[in-house]
Formats: sequence, C-alpha cells, structure tokens
Amino acid sequence: MVDILDTESLEDDVGYDYDTTKIPEIVTPDDMNESGYQEGSEYSDKSYGDRRDSKEGFGGEGDSDSGVDGVSSGCSTADDCPVVSINDVVAYYDDIRPRKRYVPQLNFYNVDIERMTMDAIAQSESSYTSSEEGCGAGERHAVLSYEQVRRLNDVMDEVVAIHGRGNFPTLHVRLRELVAGVRARLEASQSTGGAGITVRDVRLNGGAASHVLADRPQPYSDIDLIFTAELPTARHCDRVKAAVLGHLSTLLPPATPRRRASTAGLKEAYVSKMVRVNSDGDRWSLISLGNSRGHKSVELKFVDTMRRQFEFSVDSFQIALDSLLAFHECAQLPIGENFYPTVVGESVYGDFNEALLHLAEKLIATRQPEEIRGGGLLKYCALLAKGYRPARPDKIKTLERYMCSRFFIDFPELGQQRAKLEAYLRNHFVGREEEALKHRYLTLLHAVVRESTVCLMGHERRQTLALIEALACRELCARAPLLVAAVVPPAGYFVCVCAACAACAACAACGPQPAPAPAPAPAPCCDCCRPQLCPA
Repeated sequence: MVDILDTESLEDDVGYDYDTTKIPEIVTPDDMNESGYQEGSEYSDKSYGDRRDSKEGFGGEGDSDSGVDGVSSGCSTADDCPVVSINDVVAYYDDIRPRKRYVPQLNFYNVDIERMTMDAIAQSESSYTSSEEGCGAGERHAVLSYEQVRRLNDVMDEVVAIHGRGNFPTLHVRLRELVAGVRARLEASQSTGGAGITVRDVRLNGGAASHVLADRPQPYSDIDLIFTAELPTARHCDRVKAAVLGHLSTLLPPATPRRRASTAGLKEAYVSKMVRVNSDGDRWSLISLGNSRGHKSVELKFVDTMRRQFEFSVDSFQIALDSLLAFHECAQLPIGENFYPTVVGESVYGDFNEALLHLAEKLIATRQPEEIRGGGLLKYCALLAKGYRPARPDKIKTLERYMCSRFFIDFPELGQQRAKLEAYLRNHFVGREEEALKHRYLTLLHAVVRESTVCLMGHERRQTLALIEALACRELCARAPLLVAAVVPPAGYFVCVCAACAACAACAACGPQPAPAPAPAPAPCCDCCRPQLCPA
C-alpha cells in the first residue's frame, strides 16, 4: 500500500474543509497501469482532464449541483466514484482549491497620487519603449521641475523656419502648432485627407530634450520629434508621408499657386532627408524638414518599434509632450510657477538620474555598444571634441573597437565614408562656435581610427586615414584667414599654415621683394590657403 499522507503537515490546506465522503478510492500501484487506472477499467484510455471536462463518471452533466466542475451529487459514496490514482486526486484538489490573493491596503487619508502615477507609467511599457534588460536599477522616468517645464515651453513656442529649395517660400511656424497640426492630420480619416492612424504619444528627443533637462545651456543643431503609432505595412508609411506633406501645403502663403503644392513638389522643396526602416524588428520612418545650412532642421520620426533608441546616455532623454499640448489647448492662463502641467521625462538608457548626472558632468557612457550603428563613432568623437570624457576610462578601448568595426561594416566603401563624414560635418556643426571644432573633431577621429581599428586590411586603413587627413586640412585651410588675421606676420616673409602645401612655405606672393623696391605689405594668406583654391 502507499504511504499515508500526514494531513497535519499540509499547511496550505489550513482553513479549507473538504467532503471526505466524496474522495475516490486510492488503489495501490500494483492495481494500476501506466495511465493511473485499473486494468480493464472503462476510464483507462481517458485522461483525467478529458473525463473532468466531459463529466463522465461524476454523475453526468445534468446531475451536478455543487457548482464545481467534476463534483456532482450523483457520486454519493466512494463505491460509486471512479477509481483514480493519487496523482489525479492531488491535481483535482489543486484545481478547485481557492487561491490566496494579496490585497494591497491603501491609506485613503494619505495617498501619493503622483507617485502612483509614476509607478503605473514605469510598469506599462509600450512596444516602442526599449526592452533592454539590466539597464540599471534606478527609475527610468521622472517628473520635470518648473524650470525644466518652462524651458520646454520656450522650445515648443519657438518659431522654426522651414526653408525651401528654389523659389519656394520659407515657412514660419510655431513648433507646438506644427506638432499639433501633424498629429491632427495623422489621426484624421482618409476620406478627409488624413492618414487614419492613431498616435499613441508625441515626444521630444535628442539634443533639444537634453537642453531642456540640463542645468546649463546645451546647444542643439536640430529638433527631434517622435510620433509613436502603429505602422504595420509600407502603405501606412506612405500615408504618413502624404499627411505630413498635406499639412505643409496648408502653411504655404495664400498667393502660392495650387499647382505648385503637389506632393512631389513639396517633397523636393522642403524635405531634406527621408528614411524608411522595416527590418530586424525595426519599423519606423523619418522625415527631415528644412534645406538651409546654419538653421535648425525639424526631424519628424514616426516609430512603431525600434530596438536601439539611443547611442549614449546623454542623448537618451525623451520628454512626453501630450500634457503640455493639452495644457495650451485648454488653459487660458500662461505657464507660471504655481500653474503648469505635469510633464514626464524618460531615459531609454535605463536610469534617468544616472543619465542626468552624465549630462551634467559631461561623461560618455552607453550600454550594449555592439548595437550602436555606424554613426555612433562619429557621435563619440563629437562628444570628445566638445569636452566630454569617458565615464569608464578602463573600458573605453573596447567601446572604440566596437564602434570602429560597426562603422566600417555600415560604410565599407571609401566614397560612402567621405559622404557620411561630409554630411555629419555639415549637419552637426552649426554656428560659429561649433564650426570652430571641426578640425579638432577630425583630429580626434583620426586618432581613434588609427588606434582602435582591427577589422580592416592595411591598405584600407591607410586610405581611410588619408581621407580624414584631407578633410582636416580642408577645414584648417577654410579657417586660415581667420587665424592669420589675428597674428601679424613678420615683414617680407610668411609661413603657410596649410600642412599639405609645404612647397609654398615661402612663396613669391609672400616672400621678400628685391631691395630697390619697398617691400609690400604681407598678404594675409597665400593663394594655396584660400578655401576655393586649396588643393587639399
């Protein structure tokens, strides 16, 4: 016979009473076959779950009056019940046993509504939010202070200029009005010219978000806006593009001929970059507005899913704009210290406070560097040129090797590398102070590629280094008039600042003149140092 169970040791059963008259007879292992039923029994070829669902052997479907599946009044004695094994008995009572559930106790006299809201936001991650594991133990969300909300309101109240090519007029629009208009177009039905797409939320991202959260001013070259929506097919992306261009057509001056407001014409005039990604778990599209160098461009990113949403912790901030937009639609009073909306910020790096500390201390940190795309190397060197330093100097060489390898995987050809570098210099170094950092940036990039590239052949590595040297010489030559004007060279002699033109260290235009004639005033720069004539 089997061992008798000690009912006193079953602490989980305390407080539950069972009708022992309905417990089926327990048979010995010798009397059972492999299925747990007696040989020759009519239930030997049926599992416990099948019989329980069909209620066979439990009094029939119409005989049950207990309200519990599998227990019926038709089985009044143990002799009337089917013979089952001890495993079926345990499984049966596990199935009908009441569950103990934890009920949280709330103190209704002291409920922190803001804290409860933040916990709910942290627990409910959308499909667009990063799912990286091990991203820090701190909170990834935080409520913005009044000063941060005020800076955010100033950014959203800024009038941005969307420059057009050719004779298309420049569009001037307030940023929050542009966001509200694009969102309304996306959510409008297709019959009315919209996209028929539900927008989950709108966020401010990138350098503008870092500027809002930082204690000191942070320059930013463009304004990144994220619209999270469902984009299951390429047709949805086409509808998004049509909705954005349709909203731009409403911003044209009234005197503009309608024939010029076609979709193709607006795209050629006002869209500087358009990207669509639908592979490897990424489904998003990007439309960059603005075609004028030296002015902030507006990048509209429409995201369904995105695996990697940041490169480094200092650019991982996202600020939800829905509450601020709703505030301006409903409130009659301006934002004040005692009257402003609750705005939530998020760091997709994983720890909001840690990322904010990195931003304040100018530290470079990231997670999963192998996932950073090729542009991460250029961003890393730009941070170094702006005075940032690694948060983990002992790990930085590994990070550099990862980024160099990914850069040459994404841009294997020399022509692609040149195009990428020139576009990065043109788009991310805007303004007098930023342009002064170009030569330093290229010098740092040259050092990183020289020391941390392990995936190239020798001649390929030398070609890339030569390309960076040529770009650095060009940038130095472009600034040579500014550098030489500040220093008066000695009379009759001038040393060229262009490192690539060693032959003109004492050229005729700047060298000494014959003795009979008075020496002319030295030229500020020889011809080889002029940007349009520089051979570099």
